[in-house]
Amino acid sequence: MRPTKIKYATLFCIGLICHVPTSQAELADRDKPMHLEANQLSIDDIKQISVFEGKVQLTQGTMIVNADKIVVVQDKEGFKHGTATGQPASFRQKRDNASGYVEGYGERIEYDTQTASIDFFGQARLKQDQDEVRGEHITYNSRTEVFQVNGTSNKGRVRAIIQPKNKRSSVGEPLSIKSTSTLTKPNEHQ
Repeated sequence: MRPTKIKYATLFCIGLICHVPTSQAELADRDKPMHLEANQLSIDDIKQISVFEGKVQLTQGTMIVNADKIVVVQDKEGFKHGTATGQPASFRQKRDNASGYVEGYGERIEYDTQTASIDFFGQARLKQDQDEVRGEHITYNSRTEVFQVNGTSNKGRVRAIIQPKNKRSSVGEPLSIKSTSTLTKPNEHQ
């Protein structure tokens, strides 16, 4: 196989591994208002830019983002794009129709309400239950329920921990061991 084909095959396999279909974000969050709290706020009404600084917390439904600084830009159609920075900035959102949360961390987190995508940059990490992915850049799209993880340009490695899922056994009670006349102790055959 040529190096190019190996590279694409590797990326395809990583994409399959990192696709976690049970991690759909809370769909109702998209229709909820966005609330922000911070130590300081600067608003430019003409450019539609708001800058929140100092222990910032953004909440929209079950989604919570904590950061040192969040910049929110609203476009002409009313969609918002937020950039959160911190050491690290964090993201948490309840999964739709499931228990548990999706949690993410990165030096920079970008959230786009139009595309329903969240990007984590710089020592990025995303957790769901006991599963976890790590890389330099992680993209999570809550509409398509797809994770994409990219490594750094020099090392190019991503990390994933995927726990086995418990499967219910269709077998009834465990079998007990019963003595039988055909079984003998090892010393009795001689």
